[in-house]
Amino acid sequence: MKRAAVIGLGDISSIHMMCIQNNPEITLAAVCDIEENKRDQAPEGVPFYTSYQDMISREKPDVVHICLPHYLHVPVSIAAAEMGVHVLCEKPVALNQVQGQVFADFEAAHPDIHMGICLQNRFNESVEALKTVIDSGKYGRVCGAKGIVPWFRSRDYYESKPWRGKWDTAGGGCMINQSVHTLDLLYYLGGPVNGVKASVSQLLDYGIEVEDTVMANLFYENGAHGLFMATNANYKNESVQISIQLDQAEFAIIENVLYRINPDGSRERLAEDATFFGSKFYYGASHGKLINKFYDSIEKDNQDYLHVKDALMSIRLIDSIQESGRTGMFASLKEQ
Repeated sequence: MKRAAVIGLGDISSIHMMCIQNNPEITLAAVCDIEENKRDQAPEGVPFYTSYQDMISREKPDVVHICLPHYLHVPVSIAAAEMGVHVLCEKPVALNQVQGQVFADFEAAHPDIHMGICLQNRFNESVEALKTVIDSGKYGRVCGAKGIVPWFRSRDYYESKPWRGKWDTAGGGCMINQSVHTLDLLYYLGGPVNGVKASVSQLLDYGIEVEDTVMANLFYENGAHGLFMATNANYKNESVQISIQLDQAEFAIIENVLYRINPDGSRERLAEDATFFGSKFYYGASHGKLINKFYDSIEKDNQDYLHVKDALMSIRLIDSIQESGRTGMFASLKEQ
């Protein structure tokens, strides 16, 4: 039985606590938030702390779940790992690729500590099925990819939590917050990306620092062409769409269902994601799969989980798109 603790009781923490409590092999030992008024968010009988250092020292969890604002992901993850506990951190892996590389270097220097990142959409049933098709080589290589994120965020979304709209605390806008999963999948499914040409803008008059709308061309290492579009300026949250063109077949994930697109335009249904009900449906239902896999890797002492190093490309893509948006020129994905 592993003991888990949650640091940060923001929106996503409820998903983590639910997944922990749904796994009979994990005990939720404690939760923590610096805001005392969030004490009532702790499940009944679960100790609440305002200091994660005190919580770790007293409760001695095996794993801490980092559910904090972006700017705290790396420093708190590293501090917790230095106290000897495994770390499962929410997305994004870091504010930028420089900070992300620091995190990855720390991970490499501490092989006995498991440090996972929540890019759970890789474990969606539709994505798993599409990845299997691509890796089989049955239909040839990837020659095209597309990701579209047509979402809406109100002014109150930023004003209620001002860290979201600032470079120093969020690291960006619609890309790093709403679309990081889609960018991760465009790389995960399509392969390495050499560079991008992008337009980055604000369509909403919210007075925030960060972008709310992006369009980018992705240039893949194998010569494939990709298109990425994301916005928080839609009138509502609509389904993320991902399309992959192979030499001999086309596939698309639409409304959380994987289809093969036939030459006549008809669709063949291949796989469907498990459903997450409620107003936060866009979180998806794969947190549980990712969390269970992470704990299983600890129990079996293997490396079969999503590492810090695996998440770096998503941040490199974001940084390069931001660079291209500023300069109006092609930006390469530079290794640090």
